[in-house]
Amino acid sequence: MSTNDTDMTVTTNSQGYMDIEAVQKVLNRSRASVYRYANTDPDVLDADWNPKRLNPEKRDHKDDPLKFHPGEVARFAREVLGIKNVRIEQREPEETVTQSLLRQILVELQHIRQVLEEQQSR
Repeated sequence: MSTNDTDMTVTTNSQGYMDIEAVQKVLNRSRASVYRYANTDPDVLDADWNPKRLNPEKRDHKDDPLKFHPGEVARFAREVLGIKNVRIEQREPEETVTQSLLRQILVELQHIRQVLEEQQSR
């Protein structure tokens, strides 16, 4: 693979977006460079689309972290940076111990609700 090719598997968040670190990894650029590429303005949460910039997803608050759609990152890499064969494979994050515990708690709460509803209907 030449320096102008990239084939990357990245972990996205639960909505399928990439954070700054994932974009850094794909573009092989510094964090500062990614921020310079990003189409952001401190006074505008949803800037107009700019084909020469890396366009983040809409933010609801100025302190929300930047997140990028994998397709937008690939477009930017191809069209602006000139990286030829860009392919980004999305991978769901691995389940953490906390997520597993929360899932078990949810199952238990659902069971408790079912039992209470059965008792109430008698």
